[in-house]
Amino acid sequence: MSDEIKKGLLGIVVDETTISQVMPDINSLTYRGYAVQDLCEKCTFEEVAFLVLNGDLPNKKELSKFKKEIEVNRNISINLREIVKHMPKKAHPMDVARTIVSVLGLEDKQTTDNSPKANMKKTIRIFAKTPTAIAAFFRARKGKKIIPPKKGLSFSENFFYMCFGKVPSKDIVKAFDVSLILYAEHSFNVSTFTARTITSSLSDIHGAITGAIASLKGPLHGGANEEVMHMMNKIKTPEKAHKWINNALDKKEVVMGFGHRVYKRGDSRVPTMEKYFRKVSNAKHDKKFVKIYDIVKNVMIEKKNIHPNVDYPTGPTYHLMGFDTDFFTPIFVISRITGWSAHVMEQHTANKLIRPLSKYTGSDHRKVLLLSQR
Repeated sequence: MSDEIKKGLLGIVVDETTISQVMPDINSLTYRGYAVQDLCEKCTFEEVAFLVLNGDLPNKKELSKFKKEIEVNRNISINLREIVKHMPKKAHPMDVARTIVSVLGLEDKQTTDNSPKANMKKTIRIFAKTPTAIAAFFRARKGKKIIPPKKGLSFSENFFYMCFGKVPSKDIVKAFDVSLILYAEHSFNVSTFTARTITSSLSDIHGAITGAIASLKGPLHGGANEEVMHMMNKIKTPEKAHKWINNALDKKEVVMGFGHRVYKRGDSRVPTMEKYFRKVSNAKHDKKFVKIYDIVKNVMIEKKNIHPNVDYPTGPTYHLMGFDTDFFTPIFVISRITGWSAHVMEQHTANKLIRPLSKYTGSDHRKVLLLSQR
């Protein structure tokens, strides 16, 4: 056995998956073999969620049934609504999201049933109810009345409705749908691997997703979209962008929203998300954030040859849509529930406890002395 240590499991293949991959020959993320940029242009988020969970795109009948299942499961219990209402107003929404899924696990009668049928039913319930509860906190912490889900609205339309009390233009909804598609799945990233590790002990799907949310919160993973917006707010104006980014590089500071361990020629999701960021900017008559975006991106590429990842255009897109910055990653959650759930179910099909080894570098063997002798 090699003594070489691969920090962060860099380059280590730990298992197989049929759910997604980054295809190096076309430098594209694919879900079940479909290029994600094609899915964004030709499908709704519900269609892609069905694909990730079931292995293929739905026909009209399958999609109609899937959407109906989501719709009838959207309402949350009075208990969960009250819990959300009484959560600290200053709590980070990611901590709220983590707690929401835990409570859903307490309320679900099938929590301990890990059969494929039960896991799919639980997935639908988590997928349908989590956005409702997150939107409830979005309003509750502002002292506003909680808005229940409304029948006849799509997944994205419904989230806007529950957060703001209205559905925006089709262009805005489409851009939001695209962001959810791009965030839905990404192979063995840290949160997905966390979910699979938890599942490997034969724990339940609610526990696996709760752990995944805790992992996603970090700024080196899902929280990067929030950090991008904090960075843009620090820059303040396009006129200050050149000086800010050059100072950051001179000080060797980490610039959030750039670089990716998997992509060698730039994140394949960026061109699509950037396209819709610009559409939202036009719809909102914004020029400031687009200019800051371009200046920072160009300097990073020219000086460091580091390209943006999907979080870079997503941050300002969500900001322009009206979402609070600390809600960006919870939006990531409501999308990635699909990918996590698919991986949980895949782990169960050929499970083996994930238990890596470590190399001990601590003290040599020592004898224990009595307290009076120490």
